[in-house]
Amino acid sequence: MTITIEKPQTLTGPVKLTREQLKQAQQETLDTPRMRYSLLAKLMFKPVDLLYGKQGSFTKFAMLEIIARVPYQAWERMGYWAVHRHRSRSHLARRVFERIVEAREDQDNEQFHLLIMEDLIDRQGLKRNWLLHRAAPWAISFFYYHVSWLLFLVHPKSSYRLNAEFEDHAEHEYMTFVAENPDLEFVPDPGTYADEYGRYRSVADLMRQIGHDERVHKLDSLEKMAQPTVTGS
Repeated sequence: MTITIEKPQTLTGPVKLTREQLKQAQQETLDTPRMRYSLLAKLMFKPVDLLYGKQGSFTKFAMLEIIARVPYQAWERMGYWAVHRHRSRSHLARRVFERIVEAREDQDNEQFHLLIMEDLIDRQGLKRNWLLHRAAPWAISFFYYHVSWLLFLVHPKSSYRLNAEFEDHAEHEYMTFVAENPDLEFVPDPGTYADEYGRYRSVADLMRQIGHDERVHKLDSLEKMAQPTVTGS
C-alpha cells in the first residue's frame, strides 16, 4: 500500500495582507518620502528608466525583479564561504547559516515576483526583445552582483544599505503604479501562482502585496545594518 503525504501549503515571503491592509500600506508608502539614494543606487536606476521609461510597467517591473534577486544571491555565496571558514565554531557557523537561509527565502520571494510579472506580460501579449529582456538585465545584474558581494566583503553595512535603497525604490514604484492605474482594480488576479503566493481580488491588490514585500525587505536590510556581520559570543 502506498501512503501519500500531502505537504501543507505554505505561502512564500512576508505576511500576506488583507485588501484593507493593502490599501493602507499603499497610502503609507505614498505618504513616505523616498530614501536619499546613493550614487551607486542611481547608477542602477538611471539605465532602467532610460530603457523602460520613468513610468511603471509590467516589463519594467520584470527587469527590476531580475535585479532584485542579485544581492541575496551574493550574500548567500558569501555566507557559504563564511560557514566553511567558521565550521569548527558550531555556534557561529549556525548563526551564519541562518543568515543564508534568510537570504535564500528573500531571493525566492523576489523570484515569485518575477514569475508573476512575466505571467502578466504574457497575458497582455507584450513583445519581448533581445535588448530589453536579455542584454540589459544581464549587464545591470552583473554589475549589481559584483558590487554587492564586494561591498559585503569590505563593508557589509554598505551592502545592506544599497539593497535597502533598491527595495525602497521598488516599493514606491509599485505603489505609485497602482495609484496611477485605477483600472487595475477591475482586473481579476489571474492566480497563476496563488498556491505559492496567495490569491487577490484584483491585479491592483496583487501589485500592492508585492510592493509591501519590498518594504519588508527594505526594513530587514536596514535592521541588519545595525549588525552587518555575525560575530561569535
